[in-house]
Amino acid sequence: MSGLDALERFVNAPLPREGPRCELCGGPLEAAHAHVADVERRRIHCACVVCAASFARPTGGRLRTVPSRVLFDPGLSLGDEGWSRLGVPVRLAFVFHSSSLGRRVAVYPSPAGPTEADVDARAWDDLAAQSPLFSCAEPDVEALLVRGDRGRPLDVLLAPIDACYEMVAIVRRSWKGFDGGDAVRAELDRFFEGLRAKRRPLGPQARPPG
Repeated sequence: MSGLDALERFVNAPLPREGPRCELCGGPLEAAHAHVADVERRRIHCACVVCAASFARPTGGRLRTVPSRVLFDPGLSLGDEGWSRLGVPVRLAFVFHSSSLGRRVAVYPSPAGPTEADVDARAWDDLAAQSPLFSCAEPDVEALLVRGDRGRPLDVLLAPIDACYEMVAIVRRSWKGFDGGDAVRAELDRFFEGLRAKRRPLGPQARPPG
């Protein structure tokens, strides 16, 4: 085979499929990648290593890298009564502080997607007095994620906001019938097992900077 023949084969070869791209700079994106939150527009972007590092520290701008930590308070026991005082009507939800709205917002999943509810500020302060887990989440990028069955203490985790919206997506795509069905419960079990495997007990370093 001549050199020209080899070159022709190279030129005529099909181009490799373009992989996922960073939604901020357009650069290549690894399968396991970070996310950056637009706190004004309340959107989450897939980000490459460079972009994620650029927005990892609070700068006052609208873009913030979502942390990866998952925390829990071993001494916290939150029951239905304490949770219901917040005004959140379900036991599968997350609460975060929205800088664009200037307040905390509760979000819970439904077959149609995320649904929002107002949070009672006084009830939140009462819970924060019981556990620092309620006051150490970074605004916009971390949330208190709650799941529980009636009559049992709720499972409460401080989790990245992208993981919380992943939970909402699981419910939306897996819900069947009136009560969701066994498939959605199995998917949620796997999701929370994954988070619990990553969780670490709350420590003095848990509070956000500033």
